[in-house]
Amino acid sequence: MGILVVLAAVAVEIAFALYCISTRSYQSRARSIIRIAAFAGLVLLAVLPVIDWSFRYYALAALLLLLAVLGAISLLRKKEEEHAYSAARVAVRGAGMTALIFVVTLPAIIFPQYSPLEPTGQYRVATASYTYTDTNRIETYTNTGDYRKLNVELWYPDDAGGTYPLIVFSHGSLGTKTSNETLYTELASHGYVVCSIDHTYQCFFTTGEDGHTAFLNPDFMQELMAELNGSDRQFSHACYQKWMGIRMGDIDCVLDHILSEARDSAADRAYRLVDTARIGVMGHSLGGSAALGIGRARPDIGAVMALESPFMYDIEGVENGEFAFTDAPYPVPVLNVYSDDSWGHLGEWPQYAENHALLAGTNPAAFNVHIGGVGHLSLTDLSLASPILTRLLNGHASTTGAADCLEAINRACLRFFDCYLKGQGTFSSAGTY
Repeated sequence: MGILVVLAAVAVEIAFALYCISTRSYQSRARSIIRIAAFAGLVLLAVLPVIDWSFRYYALAALLLLLAVLGAISLLRKKEEEHAYSAARVAVRGAGMTALIFVVTLPAIIFPQYSPLEPTGQYRVATASYTYTDTNRIETYTNTGDYRKLNVELWYPDDAGGTYPLIVFSHGSLGTKTSNETLYTELASHGYVVCSIDHTYQCFFTTGEDGHTAFLNPDFMQELMAELNGSDRQFSHACYQKWMGIRMGDIDCVLDHILSEARDSAADRAYRLVDTARIGVMGHSLGGSAALGIGRARPDIGAVMALESPFMYDIEGVENGEFAFTDAPYPVPVLNVYSDDSWGHLGEWPQYAENHALLAGTNPAAFNVHIGGVGHLSLTDLSLASPILTRLLNGHASTTGAADCLEAINRACLRFFDCYLKGQGTFSSAGTY
C-alpha cells in the first residue's frame, strides 16, 4: 500500500505540474482543493478500512493534515500566488512534494500491510502481558541498583480446559518478544502455553506494565559488533559467558515465576492452564543459544528448539586458540533449525562445532532441519512484517516465500513438541516441512 501511495502521489504531482505549465499558472485554488481531497482520501481509506491504520501512516497523515489545513486557509482567504509564474518553480515544487511524500510514506513501504498466518489448531488463542521483577539479580545495564525487570507475553488456548505444556521463547540479539508470534500462536492453538520474553536492554525496546520503555543498551550493541569479527576467541568466550548469564537468568526467572503461579488456584487463567511437569524452551539466534543452555542446566526441561543458534553455554573455555566444548552428551531432545546462512558453514564456524557434531546422527534425540532458500532473519516474523529489511539484513534475497518458511517452522516445531512434550507420534528431521 505504501508503494501505491507514492505512485499515486507521483502521478498527481506530474499531472498537476503539466496542468500548471500548460495554463501558465500556479493554480493555487486547484492545489488547495487537491491537498484537502488527499487528506480526505486517506481518512476514507482508513475508515473503510482499505488500509490497516497503524504507525505506518502517522507521518503521512500528519503531513496531509497540515497541507489540508493550509489549503483550507488559502481557500477561505482567497489568497493567490504572489510570485510571478515560472515553469521551473512549478517543476521544483512538484519534485519537492513528491520527495516529501516519499519520506513520510517510508514506514508503510518498509513495513507493508500483511496478513498474519492463520493458526491451524482447534483452540482460540488469547494473550496476557506481565512484568516480572527478579529480586535475585541487580540490573546489569544500569547503575541505579534496581532489580532486573522483565516484560513477558503469554499466548494460550482460551477456550480449553485442563492443563497444557509450557514453552518459553527467547528472541534474538536485537529482537523483541513478538519476533516469532506466528509460531507462538500456532503452538497455542494446538494446546500449548507459550511465554515470550523481552530481554531488557538486549531487545530493540520493551514497555512494562507501568508504561516505562527501555531501549537497546549501546554497550550491548558494541559488544555484539566487536564479537562479530570472531578473531579473538577469549573475547568471544567472555561475551558468550556474559550473555548466557543474563539470558539464562532471565529464562530461569520467568520459568520459576510461571511455575509458582501455576500452582496457585487463584492465579490468572493463563497460569492455571500450565502443566508444570511438561516444559520446553525455544529461541532464535542468541535466544536459541540461551534455550540450549537452559536445556542443559535445568533438569525439568523436556525439549529444546533452537532457530540457528550455536551452543554457547557448552563452551567451557579456550584451548590452543580454539573453543573447548563440554564432552557431556546433550541431555534432552533438541531440534536445531537452520537457514542457508549457516547450513553450509557449520563445519567452518568454531562456535558451531557442537552443532556440526550433531549432524552425525549419533544422538537419537538430536534433530536438524534445514530450510533452504532463506536467510537468518527469515526464521522470524520480520520476513512477513518487512521483506525489505529482511533482505537488507540477510544480505541476500530469499527464494522461498516468507509464509512458506514460517509454516515449515511451525510444522516442524509442532511435531517435535507434540512428540516430546505430549508423547504424541514420532519425530524425524527427514520429514517434509
